[in-house]
Amino acid sequence: MAERILMKGNEAIAEAAIRAGCRHYFGYPITPQTEIAAYMAKKMPKIGGVFLQAESEIASINMVYGAAAAGMRVMTSSSSPGVSLKAEGLSYIAGSDVPALVVNVQRGGPGLGGIQPSQSDYFQATKGGGHGDYRMIVLAPASVQEMASLTIKGFDLADKYCVTSMILADGTIGQMMEPITFEDTEPKVYDKPWALTGTEGKRKHNVVNSLYLKPDELEKKNFERYEKYAEIEKNEAMWEEYMMDDAEYCVVAFGIASRVAKNAVVAAREEGIKVGLIRPITLWPFPTAAFEAAQDKVKAFISVELNMGQMIEDIRLATGCKKPVSLCNRTGGMIPGPDEVLEAIRNAKKGAL
Repeated sequence: MAERILMKGNEAIAEAAIRAGCRHYFGYPITPQTEIAAYMAKKMPKIGGVFLQAESEIASINMVYGAAAAGMRVMTSSSSPGVSLKAEGLSYIAGSDVPALVVNVQRGGPGLGGIQPSQSDYFQATKGGGHGDYRMIVLAPASVQEMASLTIKGFDLADKYCVTSMILADGTIGQMMEPITFEDTEPKVYDKPWALTGTEGKRKHNVVNSLYLKPDELEKKNFERYEKYAEIEKNEAMWEEYMMDDAEYCVVAFGIASRVAKNAVVAAREEGIKVGLIRPITLWPFPTAAFEAAQDKVKAFISVELNMGQMIEDIRLATGCKKPVSLCNRTGGMIPGPDEVLEAIRNAKKGAL
């Protein structure tokens, strides 16, 4: 039986990355994710890895680009404004079709905002993050255990599809402690014939590049890239359903908000309201299939978010606006209580009558 270890969420990400075969970490400190960098600074030298605190977020993401181009499993982590600084580098990585893992432990914004937990980077993560036509796989953990397991999953998906995976967490899960287990499995190894590893005079030079001066070539490459994204949408969407079998109303939440929402669902059930929960685990690809199945049997959806209402747009798209979708939200670092979500469920029921 695997040993249970009490860990902070940020530390779980770092340890999971190491166990997944990550030996290169480049980052810059920012609250509330600095423990990831601190953990890597302590552990990487002991296992023959590379830890480097870059001079800026811009420098760190370009170091990630270089290591990824060499075929390495590489990671960086930051928090909201730091990820904004990495945006250009994220676009270069996507445009070069190399795999990498980026962690965003969100804080409130816009601007410097505050250091309290938030989910206000949903648009930034799921709609690209930088310039141009591209997508990132976005994984949203709701527990310390998932901080670990989705980090490993993120590396595997990045290597499988040659894309960027992002762990979109929040300050609460990053800072909280829970007992977790690590599976004793060897890291998956993916063939990377495109990597810049040196030719040794045995093959042609590999070129990793995102520049296409001929518009027809760039168009062809973008179409090819979106064929890959369609494959990801088809095969990699993940979600959890809770009490949805007979649900007449559906709460939708991810990350820490989903834990609050589950308590509210239980309380609503005690009042006789048949309500369930869909928790997207991949924010992109968004689990559209779950909502297509739910829209024919529920009367209304309630989106619970720590922002001004961002995921609600994807819920409406996934359901074809066939059923009303209301918003229960707090922002600026505030988290709704179960009583607030319960009241939103009651209001949705009144509106549907």
